[in-house]
Amino acid sequence: MGTDRLDTRRFTAVSRGLLTALGLAAVVVVSGCTSEPPAEPETTSPAPVATETATAVALVPDGSAEDNKPFFDQVNSGVAANADAGGRDFVDALVSAGFDKAAMEVTNDATTLGDRAESIQFSVRWGDSCLIGQFGPAVDGYHSTVQPVLGTGLCLIGDTRAIDW
Repeated sequence: MGTDRLDTRRFTAVSRGLLTALGLAAVVVVSGCTSEPPAEPETTSPAPVATETATAVALVPDGSAEDNKPFFDQVNSGVAANADAGGRDFVDALVSAGFDKAAMEVTNDATTLGDRAESIQFSVRWGDSCLIGQFGPAVDGYHSTVQPVLGTGLCLIGDTRAIDW
């Protein structure tokens, strides 16, 4: 009986060692299967730099009416942000931006009955062409065009008001 105990102890000790080794191996294998690769440290990239530079819009005194239309539109779009803007607001802004007041025309802000005009037109003669703007609720805001000077030498058809301020 003594030998059975010895063999049992030895078996138990060997079994425990073997089970411990198998357990560690199983943990390594299982952890290798279930773990994700280590996360790389978070880094931030600089914001992308624009490769195109915006072309500055400015008055081009020696340019054509078409060359100056982007600047005309920029000035007038700023004025048109005010829904209550009138003809004088557009004229004053264009003069401040460098357009020639003597080359401008503007329609009346009010109808002959004294009601607010549903749209106004204003223009700047530029050589043989006209930069023409229109603004008001009847035309859904601001619009512009470049047209040839009329046979009358003017840009706008119909009644205009004196720009005497």
